[in-house]
Amino acid sequence: MQKYNNISINRFSVAPMLGWTDQHCNYFHRRLSTKTLLHTEMITTNAILYSKKNNLIEYNPIEQPIAIQLAGSNPRDFARCAKLVENLGYSEININIGCPSNRVQNANFGACLMTKPHLVVNCILAIKSIVDIPVTVKTRIGVDNQNSEQFLMKFISTVSEKAKCKKFTIHAREAWLNGLNPKENRNIPPLNYSKVYQLKKKFPHLIIILNGGIKTLNESLQHLKYLDGVMIGREAYKNPYMLSEVEKKIFNMNQLRKKRYQIIEEMYPYIEATLSTGGNLGQITRHMLGLFKNKPGSKYWRRYISENAYKKNAGIEVIQRALKKIQNI
Repeated sequence: MQKYNNISINRFSVAPMLGWTDQHCNYFHRRLSTKTLLHTEMITTNAILYSKKNNLIEYNPIEQPIAIQLAGSNPRDFARCAKLVENLGYSEININIGCPSNRVQNANFGACLMTKPHLVVNCILAIKSIVDIPVTVKTRIGVDNQNSEQFLMKFISTVSEKAKCKKFTIHAREAWLNGLNPKENRNIPPLNYSKVYQLKKKFPHLIIILNGGIKTLNESLQHLKYLDGVMIGREAYKNPYMLSEVEKKIFNMNQLRKKRYQIIEEMYPYIEATLSTGGNLGQITRHMLGLFKNKPGSKYWRRYISENAYKKNAGIEVIQRALKKIQNI
């Protein structure tokens, strides 16, 4: 994996997605690609420090390389969480400066922190004072009426220079905090890739990763002509088999593409281990529903798994039955 100043560039990554990229999802995605950088869901510092759940930041070592995305605004809390994260062996700590939800705004973190670059600096410096793993930022190109190129450049300049942050993932949309919900913020603000390209030209010494609206690996390759990396979100989740071509197309590796059936069979030991400790089959298979997207039998696969995986005592026989059916279609 190529590095710049000891920070992995990560030419391709799957975005952190709240409610989606949990441990089961990341384990599944790692079956498809070994080089892709994976992310946890966004996890708040308060949840880590004060939640009764003690497994929020656990992961399976096979998921590496994996970054944890943290959200918060208290430098001391960030530092406390960062030490826990480093001890678990995460590859990177990514700070969320892009989430536009009301809950996040009320708690004073996410996209609203774009207007408080010095607080962001203090948070990053607090983390760096206690851990050695890379600290990176995921943000937007603007927030509400503060959407000029100068505003974005100043934010990046302040955070990169004062906090020595070298890697930024930029969602190429503004965050409209007034009037739009998180789902609308993923689609309504227009994409502006050229602003991200300009950012790279302005700061050639920084690692700039593009996120937002990218649907194919061919599109990714076009962006990689101008930027250091690309991040795909919902398309990688809804059509996960695209990840099986990442090694060949993005990293130019001469690696055979796994068949869908092989990927499913590789999941069996993990599924059985999870069920043996009280897990539910549907918690895992919900991430696998898109594996046969655009292939014969895909609707049957989704329907059968969805209808049966959450039943009491459901096991891998549910998957085997669905697989046998679509193999005969």
